[in-house]
Amino acid sequence: MVRKTSIAFLATAAWLLAAAPLGAHHSIAAEFDENKPITFTGTIKTIEWMNPHIYTHVEVKQDDGSVLVYRVEGSPPNTLYRRGWRKDTLKAGDVVTVSGIRAKIPTSMNIGQATIKTESGLEIFAGTNR
Repeated sequence: MVRKTSIAFLATAAWLLAAAPLGAHHSIAAEFDENKPITFTGTIKTIEWMNPHIYTHVEVKQDDGSVLVYRVEGSPPNTLYRRGWRKDTLKAGDVVTVSGIRAKIPTSMNIGQATIKTESGLEIFAGTNR
């Protein structure tokens, strides 16, 4: 009886430890600062359509001629697909305006909770809370 109880306890503890990182992964506040909104216009360089999130890389030319590449984090592909996104909704070379929030670590160039608007007026929410 003691052995069965010990096995059940260990199995439960292992399950709880394995599940703990899942909650942390989906916390917007863990990576992004809601007090640092940003809006920019640029050209899509690439789109990484993969789990657990898609990433849209947007090139933005600066006044001094240099180019910054922002990495716009989106929801998981399945979530975006249910919202109407397809792999060809946005393409490399498209000019877009992005509104979102900056990462807490600015050098990462990550943008979260973003809305992406195309020149044709199509507006797509890429984040996770809508």
